Amino acid sequence: MTFPLIAPSLLAADFANLQRDVEMINRSDADWLHIDIMDGVFVPNISYGFPVLEAVKKYTEKPLDVHLMIVQPERYIEQFARAGAASITVHYEACTHLHRTLAQIKEAGCQAGVALNMQTPVTVLEDVLDMIDLVLIMTINPGFGGQKLIPMSVPKVRKMRRLLEETGQTTILIEVDGGVTLDNAGMLAEAGANVMVAGTSVFAAKDPHEAIRQLKVHPQPLIV
Repeated sequence: MTFPLIAPSLLAADFANLQRDVEMINRSDADWLHIDIMDGVFVPNISYGFPVLEAVKKYTEKPLDVHLMIVQPERYIEQFARAGAASITVHYEACTHLHRTLAQIKEAGCQAGVALNMQTPVTVLEDVLDMIDLVLIMTINPGFGGQKLIPMSVPKVRKMRRLLEETGQTTILIEVDGGVTLDNAGMLAEAGANVMVAGTSVFAAKDPHEAIRQLKVHPQPLIV
């Protein structure tokens, strides 16, 4: 497996031509297809649900990386797994019983991820690291695509990498989501991220395939 993995976010695709965009990703060097599920409660936006996920599954050749930005995610784990999710990430802030929810994800046959909002410290995951396949560090405030990366998220990625190294959990992937571009991908990779979610920087690019290729080689970071 060559890092970083690139997971284009379907939220930035053209929904009038969704099959076309999914098939474009199939032909690219992308590793996963990132699916943001938003309920209008946990975050101030609504995206799509099971019918869209099931339709995308019919056409994609990439594993579906499902990110649940919803309250009470435990109610829907089995249904998302049946709809085609390869990995399911829930928010720490949305789970009253995180350990139980992660067990549900594993029992459903999916990789288990936990997402952390900007204000949530990485140390909250210390007691469940043995159940996690990936940690998703939000690099924006969740809910809308097209936002700029918040600089304070970069040191947080470093803290997460340090925690994984100190606890010997170095197989856990660190995913970053929000504002990932060619200008900051290198900085994020150097901080310890090995999965990049990219929406606008892929789907709005003149050449999405080349944008993905460039993200995979993570160019030198800008001096900020």
